[in-house]
Amino acid sequence: MTRRMICRTGDVPANGLRECELEGGMKLLVANSGNEYFALQATCPHQEVALCEGMYDGKVLTCHQHLWQWDIRTGAPMGIAEAPLERYDVTVEGDAVYVDAQGALNVGELFNGIASGTLEALAQLARREEFAAGAVLYKPGDAAGDFFVLESGRIEFQIGRDERADPAGFMLNRGEVFGWAALLESQPHRIASARALENSVLLRVNGRQALRLLESDPASGLVVMRRLAALVARFLAAAGAK
Repeated sequence: MTRRMICRTGDVPANGLRECELEGGMKLLVANSGNEYFALQATCPHQEVALCEGMYDGKVLTCHQHLWQWDIRTGAPMGIAEAPLERYDVTVEGDAVYVDAQGALNVGELFNGIASGTLEALAQLARREEFAAGAVLYKPGDAAGDFFVLESGRIEFQIGRDERADPAGFMLNRGEVFGWAALLESQPHRIASARALENSVLLRVNGRQALRLLESDPASGLVVMRRLAALVARFLAAAGAK
């Protein structure tokens, strides 16, 4: 994990909230509770509402849109909330607040928990890139050489072309993989389009190089391929429901 300074203690109101941004654009919600500080994902996992606009009593955070609630210490869901908040370890030194942020590759479901050596080798293949709002990452028919991991921002997917294009039907969270055709030997071209809805930071990884790494670690490779199959199935089911 990488420790980064996110704010000063004086930036966060007593028993209050502050949305802060790390270098590179990743946004986190920093909360004060008495003498303690906590850092969680900045947007609601339900409909991506900014949680800094929510209600907070020093212990429980409530999204103002649909009243999902979480324990500020753990990110655990409460009441009607159906998903936890991603939580980050916090260290306070003097008046500086630091967070330990896992790399995006180890956050999403595809690579989480695989052998550390293989994960580190994948991270070395990754190239960090920034895309402005509106930038087109790829479109149907483009060569599928690389896949992407979302570090921060929002990505819109569409199936089809021009006036026949439809939204793919689901939102991505930090650490999730898209452009997964690059990991399928039988799918050399894109079947969807991807566009940045806001300024976004992505990790780009060459699919062939990643596959060679996974072949060298069969146990991790099997885990990733099983998870990829489930991801593709969800993607196609969401697109078919439109």
